[in-house]
Amino acid sequence: MEPVRAFLIDSNKLFREGLKRLLGESSFYISAEAGNLREALGAVENGLSPQLILLDLSSGGDEEAEGMRRLRAQLPDTRIVVLTSELCTRRLTNALEAGADGYLMKDLSSDALAQSLKLVMIGEKVFPTHLAALLISGRVNGNSAEMPISRKGLSQREVQILRCLLNGDSNKMIANHLSITEATVKVHLKSLLRKINASNRTQAAIWALNNGVGGDMAGVPAMAAQ
Repeated sequence: MEPVRAFLIDSNKLFREGLKRLLGESSFYISAEAGNLREALGAVENGLSPQLILLDLSSGGDEEAEGMRRLRAQLPDTRIVVLTSELCTRRLTNALEAGADGYLMKDLSSDALAQSLKLVMIGEKVFPTHLAALLISGRVNGNSAEMPISRKGLSQREVQILRCLLNGDSNKMIANHLSITEATVKVHLKSLLRKINASNRTQAAIWALNNGVGGDMAGVPAMAAQ
C-alpha cells in the first residue's frame, strides 16, 4: 500500500504527537495538523488536500456536524474518520450523516487502527458493532421491527454472508472464507439485499445486528456502503 497523507484534527496536542509516532511504522503519516474544525477548514480553503482526515469530535454538536459536511463538500474524494474516546450514538449518527467513512474508538490497538484505516481507504465504512447496536436500539420501534430471519427466507449461505459483512469482509474475503467465487458472492449478496429490503451492505449489516445474526462478533468490524 502506498503511503497515505493524513490530516489530523484534534484539540489535544499530546494525542496528536502520540498518533504521529504510532502511525510512523504504518502506511499512514500525518502530513498536516489542526486543533479544531475551523482551523482545518481554513487549511483546506488554502489548498490542503489530504487523502485521509482523522477527526476528533469534541462536542458532537450541530456546529461540528456542519463543519464535517463542509469538509466533505470541499474534499469529496478524501476519506474522513472520526476518532473518539466516548461511546455516543448521537455523535455516530451525526458523523455518518455528515459523510464520515469511519467512527473509531481511541483505545484501539495500533494494529486494529491501521487495519481499520486500510479498509476505509479501499472504500469500506468502519465503525464498532456495539455502537451500531446502540444506534439500532434507539431507533427501532414497534413499526420498524424486522421479521425474523426464518420468515425472510434467507438461505444458510446468505446468513453466512451476513456474518461476513459484520466482520467487514470484502467480496474477495467472503469468497475465500466460504470457498466460492466472487461472482457467486455477488449473486448471493444481491438476493440477500432484496430479501431484507436493504439497499447496501451497511444496511444489511445493521439488519443482521438487529436480528441476532452477529452472534459473538463484537469488535471493530467494517461495514461497507457499496
